Amino acid sequence: MYNDILQFIHAHQNFFLIGHKEPDGDCVGSQLALASFLRRTGKTAVPVSIGPFAKTEITHYEEQFQKQLPEIWPESSALIVMDCSSWNRTGFEDSALPAALPLAYIDHHRAPAPAASALCIDPTLPAVTCLVQGLIEASGSTVQKAEADLLLFGLCTDTGFFRHLDAASSEVFAQVSRLVAAGASPKSSFYMMNGGKSVASRQLMGLALQRLEAHYDGRLLFTWMDLEDQKKYGLAGRDSDMLYQLLMTIEGMEAVVVIRQESETACTVGFRSLDRVDVAAIAATFGGGGHRLAAGLFIEEQPARLRERILEAFRPLFS
Repeated sequence: MYNDILQFIHAHQNFFLIGHKEPDGDCVGSQLALASFLRRTGKTAVPVSIGPFAKTEITHYEEQFQKQLPEIWPESSALIVMDCSSWNRTGFEDSALPAALPLAYIDHHRAPAPAASALCIDPTLPAVTCLVQGLIEASGSTVQKAEADLLLFGLCTDTGFFRHLDAASSEVFAQVSRLVAAGASPKSSFYMMNGGKSVASRQLMGLALQRLEAHYDGRLLFTWMDLEDQKKYGLAGRDSDMLYQLLMTIEGMEAVVVIRQESETACTVGFRSLDRVDVAAIAATFGGGGHRLAAGLFIEEQPARLRERILEAFRPLFS
C-alpha cells in the first residue's frame, strides 16, 4: 500500500502537507509527524492548515503551521493532502491548486478516490496516524520519539482513547506498542485530550445536555449550539468528544446528532453511532462524509430547517 506514496516522496524535494479545515488531533499529529520524517530524510516539509485551531488540545500546535499556500512554488514542489480525500475539505479555493503540481492524498475516510499522482488510503484504519506510522516503517526507518508522541496523540483523539476500537484491532494495538516502545506516553496523550478544559466548556456542555431531544423512542439523540452560544462561551468552550461520550452512554440510544451554527447561514453537524447505524451514509446525503460510526458535514442551511431534514433522513432507519 505504501509503494506509490514512497515513490512520490522520493521523486520530489519540497513538500506542502495540507490538512482539512477545522483540524483535529489526528490531522495535526499526522501532518507534523510526516513533516518530521521528511525533514530527517533530507526533504523540505511545510505543514499547512487554514484552521481554525479551535480544539483546546491542538491550539499549542498552531504556530507550527503555515496558513497560506505560496504564490510562487519552489522547484520540485509537491502537495500531500492529509486526513481528507477532497481538495475542498482543505478550505482553500480551487484556484490555489496549480494544475501541474504533483498531488497525493493520505486518508482513512470512506470516499470516492480522488484524482492524484499517488494515493495512500485505507478506510479500515481508525486514524491517519496509522498510515503515517506504516509509511515510516515501510520506508525502512524507525519512528522517532517526537514522532511517536504525535502519532499516539492523533490515534487517541480519533479513537476516543481506544473506546471506538473492537476485537479486529490487534494490529492497531501492535502499532501502539511500537509507539510506546519509541517513548510515547499514553498517560500524556490522555491528559492532552482531556485536561486543561475551561469552565466555559463545561457550562456549554451543560447547555447542550439541557437541550437534548430524544427521537424515535430514544434511539436518536439530538442537540445543538447556536451563534449566541458561540459568542458567550467561545470556540474554546466546544468539547465535542466529552459531549459524545456522555450522550452515547444513554440507554437505548443508537445514534447522536450535534448541530453547531457557525454563521448566520451555515452549520456544522457531527454524527456518532453506537454500532448499527451507518452515519457516514446519512452525512453523505447532505454532502458530508466520514466513517460508519463517526461522520460530519458543513452545510449552508438554517439550524431549524436542518434539524427537520436530518430527523427525516433518519426516519427510514428507525421506522
